[in-house]
Amino acid sequence: MRKRWFILLACLLAVGTSSDMMAQKKKSASKAIQKYAQYVSDKAQGKEKKAVKGASDPATVTRDSVIMEHDASYDPLRAEYEQFRQKSITEYEDFRRKANREYAEFIKKAWQEFGAKPAVPKPKEEEKPPVVIKEKEIVEPVKDVPVPIKETITPPAPEPQPKPVAPIREQPVPAEKWQAFSVYGTDMKVRFDDSHIFSLPSCTNEAVSEAWQKLSDKKYDNLIRDCLTIRMTNQLSDWAYLNMLHKMAEACLGKGNAATLLMAFIYCQSGYQMRLATADGTLRMLYATKHSIYDKSYFWIDGDDYYVFDGNENSLQVCNVNFPQEKAMSLNIREPQKFAMSKSDTRTLTSARYPDMEIEVCVNKNLVDFFNEYPSSYTDRNFMTRWALYANTPLDQAVKDALYPALTSKINGLTKKEAVDRLLNWVQTAFVYGYDDKIWGGDRAFFAEETLFYPYCDCEDRSILFSRLVRDLVGLKVILVYYPGHLASAVCFDTDVKGDYIQLNDDKFTICDATYIGAPLGRTMPGMNNEKATVILLNQ
Repeated sequence: MRKRWFILLACLLAVGTSSDMMAQKKKSASKAIQKYAQYVSDKAQGKEKKAVKGASDPATVTRDSVIMEHDASYDPLRAEYEQFRQKSITEYEDFRRKANREYAEFIKKAWQEFGAKPAVPKPKEEEKPPVVIKEKEIVEPVKDVPVPIKETITPPAPEPQPKPVAPIREQPVPAEKWQAFSVYGTDMKVRFDDSHIFSLPSCTNEAVSEAWQKLSDKKYDNLIRDCLTIRMTNQLSDWAYLNMLHKMAEACLGKGNAATLLMAFIYCQSGYQMRLATADGTLRMLYATKHSIYDKSYFWIDGDDYYVFDGNENSLQVCNVNFPQEKAMSLNIREPQKFAMSKSDTRTLTSARYPDMEIEVCVNKNLVDFFNEYPSSYTDRNFMTRWALYANTPLDQAVKDALYPALTSKINGLTKKEAVDRLLNWVQTAFVYGYDDKIWGGDRAFFAEETLFYPYCDCEDRSILFSRLVRDLVGLKVILVYYPGHLASAVCFDTDVKGDYIQLNDDKFTICDATYIGAPLGRTMPGMNNEKATVILLNQ
């Protein structure tokens, strides 16, 4: 019994609110839980009367509580704690309602004009062509050669997703009406009926403020809960969640200002940092992110970068008001996105050196469509961090279920060195090399599933896929190695492997280049300048 109430307490205190309120809640909760724990302990030792006597202040014992003390099933401290819990929930709810009322008031006056900053173009550099190793070089003895490192890039660690500033409680309704919509081929639905419909023909401060107050009504709580449930059930990343809200809002209200405000409201209530803006009578939503997005202009507001969702205005009137504990979007993808399966055509990919490694692969086209629209970005003002984002994204579960058993069957019984060598040759020789500028008109990195889907790939795509396979199938640590115009990888073996290597503290990472076609472990592709090599650390 005590364990269950400790869990309830932990869930209650896990919800974000103001620091003063949180401190007060923890103090009150501590007293309540201490009293309840002592009661449970006394009861377990056969001290029921003592426990009951100490459960309440005699000056505040009501007639009902006196009667209930004689009920064998009555637990007075449990009742006290339940009162505390219900009071806390109400106060948390009041905190969110108050925050929305104040926000709506600020909407009436807190607008100012901002001009957009120019878009950051994707870096352009001469891409190094692949090199096919000569047969005689394959059998030459390999010596240990340390690779000097110019810099080590440590991308920011992924953070938990934002959460509401206060619990969103289920509200009783006489009948439920659902609005269906689709996101990347995946059917979804939320509770939305005629009472939720509103219009926003004008984007005046007063009109937007009034609409925000309407949305703050409890009747929209179930809609917010449904959206958060979809985020959790489908393991949606922040970017996927925002796009889901966009599709949901348009399904409920059609295209226009009302749909934009509905999307912005639920995005805000879910804990995300956003700003409302207007231009020529059109409502826009700006989303904040710590990632710098390529080829998209942005607004720099109070030290944060904001991007217009589904717009490209260069000047906006922005409502620059904070919502409590708002958190910027992350473009990292921490979990596989759960979209409905739409199988692509099957490809057969065969290793040149190990022809028994003939693997059939197919991917989810819905996921490919999602990746195709994913913003290309970097963090910490360092363009090399973007490759870590791709390499750290988990492989789709359906792809793993089909691909990994086939690959595992080809490396079972081998040493880790032999297994990595086979995976490396498979990536080196089973895929056709293609230049991004000729195929896509500019630089474009692939998520692992995209390399398995598209007919052509380059050095960064191969290194990203290879790093994912080695970490998942062989369980070894991998890093990416950047040379100007080229990306390779390096693997930390648990036995000594000869060749070009990078020493990071106690770990020795052996170079494995997926674009040095046919090259064994430990060989750096000719023409690389080791003096300018940079290490990019990955999640292991």
